[in-house]
Amino acid sequence: MGLACFRIRGSQAVIINDPFPPDSGYTLGKQTADIVTVSHQHPSHSYVEGVSGPPRVIRGPGEYEISSVLILGQRTYHDAVKGQSRGKNTIYLMEVDGVAVCHLGDIGHVIGDEQIEAMGKVDILLIPVGGVSTITAAMAAETIRKVEPKIVIPMHYQTPGSTRELEPLETFLKEMGQSAIEPKPKLNVNKNNLPLTMQVVVLAI
Repeated sequence: MGLACFRIRGSQAVIINDPFPPDSGYTLGKQTADIVTVSHQHPSHSYVEGVSGPPRVIRGPGEYEISSVLILGQRTYHDAVKGQSRGKNTIYLMEVDGVAVCHLGDIGHVIGDEQIEAMGKVDILLIPVGGVSTITAAMAAETIRKVEPKIVIPMHYQTPGSTRELEPLETFLKEMGQSAIEPKPKLNVNKNNLPLTMQVVVLAI
């Protein structure tokens, strides 16, 4: 959908992560959800009023169970100096129909071993790669090596419609040893069709 916003549909609930406002350069459209997660209170990541439902909104660390979706929120930071520069960030591990999806929000540092241990298995990792206000492509690649997900979906990078200056997707793909990847309009995944080796998937914006 753009920036760090995703729509995840499970059998029991629809989740939207980090909804963005109209002035972000992207179009949210009419969205309905049961759950909205907000990684931090930046306007480009917390446009909750753009989602109808009304959804249950999660804005920070904790353990939640909503509509058969288990969610673990863990405190991280928007920078590499424990929040002294850009403040706090929450990463969310969401267990949806047996698939563990981790959204890193606007994390500004390589994820710590304690957080990785608390999360356990991660099937799908939604990770910022555009640098500037989040981790760089190199830091994203290091994080991926530590987390070892089955599927990696990059987010928060420069696109033609973006109103923010970020690094392009190609920088991250080069870091991962990948050539150009054809974007997919959506990704259909269940616990039985996860890939055996890690794959990078680019979603169309």
